[in-house]
Amino acid sequence: MRKLVTIQEITKIRPIEGADAIELVFIMGWQCVAKKGEFKQGDLCVYFEVDSFLPVHDERYEFLKASSYRKNEFMGEGLRIKTMRFRGELSQGLFLPLEKFPELHSAAVGENVTELLKIKKWELPEKVTTGGRQKGNKPHSIPTTDETRIQSNEQYLEQLAGHAYYMTTKMDGTSCTYYHKDGEFGVCGRNFEYHEPDAEEIRTNKGSPMWDFAYKFNLPEKMKKLNRSIAIQGEFCAPGIQKNRLKLTEPNLYVFDIVDLDTLKYLSIDEIKNISETLGLDIAPVEEEGEAFNYTLPALLERAKGKYPSGLSKEGIVVRSKENIKIAGKFNSRISFKVINNEFLLKEED
Repeated sequence: MRKLVTIQEITKIRPIEGADAIELVFIMGWQCVAKKGEFKQGDLCVYFEVDSFLPVHDERYEFLKASSYRKNEFMGEGLRIKTMRFRGELSQGLFLPLEKFPELHSAAVGENVTELLKIKKWELPEKVTTGGRQKGNKPHSIPTTDETRIQSNEQYLEQLAGHAYYMTTKMDGTSCTYYHKDGEFGVCGRNFEYHEPDAEEIRTNKGSPMWDFAYKFNLPEKMKKLNRSIAIQGEFCAPGIQKNRLKLTEPNLYVFDIVDLDTLKYLSIDEIKNISETLGLDIAPVEEEGEAFNYTLPALLERAKGKYPSGLSKEGIVVRSKENIKIAGKFNSRISFKVINNEFLLKEED
């Protein structure tokens, strides 16, 4: 579960040129515009990440109503935290003084207090874009595709430094998984598996477009011939999904991971390329490969900028190690994180 709200320490404060009432406050890799004098370096605060959806009937958030109030049939009503710009400076999230939250008096720095404060994540239900009938949760311990934003864990930069890595374009669609295990083929979205459509659903075009794509590419038969228990994970992009920033005229899958379901280990980028080619699938564009990672956070944020072939701002990049990294004397799983294009965030609509 994403840590939307945590207790954090103010690491730096910087004035904003020409601004008398506001200043920049920094925690972890994030910066936020705050009222001048509200914080000092070393203070503890409650930090709400972008995409936090706050309860509307709480006087502590009253000042957000004019700019952040949202209401729809899926999320109900609340206050959505988005990336914004004030006096030319990015504000990414919301910092509030810890003193405003007596219920958190015993919370430690870094502690996840999302549920305690009844904060939800702003996202529309999967069924809005994927269609089809939900069968249940994803089976076989298939991992959820949700990368950590690098600003929330800058330690990744130090841990990855000097190691082999690769970067892929973060495609803007919805998560999709095709799996084959023990002779069974299945289709999943971000959180749920979908029933194979019946004859009536196919006739009336009410099945899942992810299943339609599987039929088109004959994935059930092709994956069976591989004779491997794997889950192919990618970004499913199509007209009607998100804002279709790729300007596609028909659905496509961009593979970014393949998981061995017998070991629950991720396959290497070379294996991903080979299997995807065998199946006739595209992979998420590999923008860069290297043998010694040496990026700083500002350099990565600059690297994440750019556009899709459609001419619209791309969502960003995903950075992964090519092998497991040894940390504190032990081999951890691979390092993987996303770097979101700030221009994409500023242009994002509700």
